[in-house]
Amino acid sequence: MINNNLNYPFLLVSILILSAFCHVSYSAPLELQGSLQQGGLVIGKVPQGHQVIYQQNKLKLTPNGQFLLGLGRDAPTQIEITIINPDSQRLVEVLSIASREYNIQRIEGVPQTTVTPSETDLKRIRSDIALVKNARKEITDRMDFLLGFKEPDIGPITGIYGSQRYYNGVPKSPHYGIDYAAPTGTAVKAPAGGQVTLAHNDLFYSGGTLIIDHGHGLSSTFLHLSEIVVELGQIIEPDQVIGKVGSTGRATGPHLDWRMNWRDQRIDPKLVLQALPRAN
Repeated sequence: MINNNLNYPFLLVSILILSAFCHVSYSAPLELQGSLQQGGLVIGKVPQGHQVIYQQNKLKLTPNGQFLLGLGRDAPTQIEITIINPDSQRLVEVLSIASREYNIQRIEGVPQTTVTPSETDLKRIRSDIALVKNARKEITDRMDFLLGFKEPDIGPITGIYGSQRYYNGVPKSPHYGIDYAAPTGTAVKAPAGGQVTLAHNDLFYSGGTLIIDHGHGLSSTFLHLSEIVVELGQIIEPDQVIGKVGSTGRATGPHLDWRMNWRDQRIDPKLVLQALPRAN
């Protein structure tokens, strides 16, 4: 088991896959760089002309054969990826995924209206969820992620990925981001380049919410912003100011909640920073 408070392992491997299809044997190199653990992100590479399949999805490749693979908070301990060569031969690689222990808190005596939203609030929450899903649905050819990511340098970390609270015995959604404490109005800079796919000033839970697509299904989400200074569809450069810290939505104080997704998998920004560090 891997503790959240320990240094995250870093993986850099070259795998020689040997398989047979229709009685024909061959080998193909697979390079993986990143973290094979729950919440991790891996950047892989296959030879030109090959394809990669994961969970029945054909993964998008860069011209150099690079691809992304994200692992959710509760990813299974083993996953399979399929590599298809130019002759349509298939090779299946089984990867072992390390489990993690998460910080779980149980809080009693909370007013029930706080635990269970009203029907009116639930309608708004469902509408917000649809907006966010729509903002992430397109898997674009953008390759901003190849230039790496830089951590927001705005304040101390006060919340970590994967933690979860139970209120009056009712489990709430896990925390899928990193919280940075900072005064209201503190400038938030883009950790990497991309394109804005959602800019909304008032979602029910997250208040001022901004989503930036970094390409190949990888996106960043910034929550509780007091102000958003970019627009839907705008191309973003690394370190560009995109908004200001706030406490909008259901926040208890001013902070930035930075989250990341690969497709529909919620991944740990801390591990993305290790898999794809900024060169400068």
